[in-house]
Amino acid sequence: MSARLSVVDEMFLRTHRGFGTPIVMQGLWRTDGRVAAAALDELTAELARGPLGRRVVRPRIPGARPRFEPSSDAFPVEYSEIEGRAVLAWADEQGALRVDPERGPGWRLACARPADGGTVLSLVCSHVIADARGLAAAIEAALQGGQPPDPGGGAGTVADMWDATRLARRVTEGTARAVAGLAVSGSRRAELRRFLHVSGNASPGTHCHSPVSAVLDVDADRWDAAADRAGGTPNSLFLAVVAEVARRDGESRPLTISVPMDLRGRDHAPGTANSVAMVEVDVSPRDTVADVRAASRAAFAAPTMTSPAGFPEEMLQLVPDRVAHALTGNPGERDVLCSNVGPLPEALASVGGHRATGIVTRAVHPGVVTSRTRLSAYLSVFGGRYTLALESLDSPGRAALRERAENVLAGYGLTARGW
Repeated sequence: MSARLSVVDEMFLRTHRGFGTPIVMQGLWRTDGRVAAAALDELTAELARGPLGRRVVRPRIPGARPRFEPSSDAFPVEYSEIEGRAVLAWADEQGALRVDPERGPGWRLACARPADGGTVLSLVCSHVIADARGLAAAIEAALQGGQPPDPGGGAGTVADMWDATRLARRVTEGTARAVAGLAVSGSRRAELRRFLHVSGNASPGTHCHSPVSAVLDVDADRWDAAADRAGGTPNSLFLAVVAEVARRDGESRPLTISVPMDLRGRDHAPGTANSVAMVEVDVSPRDTVADVRAASRAAFAAPTMTSPAGFPEEMLQLVPDRVAHALTGNPGERDVLCSNVGPLPEALASVGGHRATGIVTRAVHPGVVTSRTRLSAYLSVFGGRYTLALESLDSPGRAALRERAENVLAGYGLTARGW
């Protein structure tokens, strides 16, 4: 596998450097007992040896892509005593702590001891290091133990020169084909004009100093049955629910949902940190779950969001961060983001000899955020439950967001248990 950053990896690296909305991944899991410090120290050591134990290194030769190299640096586990109702507030604080994919460490593990018993663990990492599926796989590997160190690859001046040469060739040949296509294709010229128009205009944004979060668990069998009754799938019900939660009172226009599509097969081990493409689904107030299912099917069958008019997306890896950000903005930002993480590994069922009673994976946006995306949602399934994680930029508060989500779910005959 290549240790070089992909185009998507570098998009997230730019957000870390201040160009766009900052994103970190977070895994949370609760247990029915107090996990011993020794078990967490061992888990930290295993995580440092696994796919999270790496950092981004700049190339020696201009034109070469940055690469990942192994890094065993790790923050010590931080411990907190919290009230039983303060789990999400504590988790939000962990998501705001610094992780650095370039200087390292790019991840950190923390532990909270709720007053009503048990343990809550938070594992956060830069989105440059892993996406949601990669984070879950890294935890699985660490809990199973005995993983070999990541050998990295592609180091040295010769490797950088070879990578720069291949990248320049791909971009040059691809650009030549795209320019030739513009000369003969009116649709490609129109596509490029639309792209330049959108890139040159600021996206409508919502300013928020403190994003509001909520996490709810729903019985998986009931969720699946509700989706079936509505003529949809578990995923189309997810999109329909989140669109309704995000819709403002009296709003009649369709909401555009950005949906990440995993490009890896289910049996494919994570290679580069991020292997996703984005598709769009429009959901209007009158759409049923069956309508959302049809729209989703059409969206996944259509080409994914990519560079316009046939120009190679690798061009973004040859220009400065400021130029790349000006050309792309925050790619994938729409009214709503819905990421279906899917089933979580069974290895996460036990931590330090204690049973996991709740697990969630989500992305958080630390700091001040200006974004077109008013609501981000993440759905995972584990232990007979779907867990819905929400982060809103325009909700008046955590209680209001949770209540709105509970009311929408109740409309489909579903009862939720909030964290």
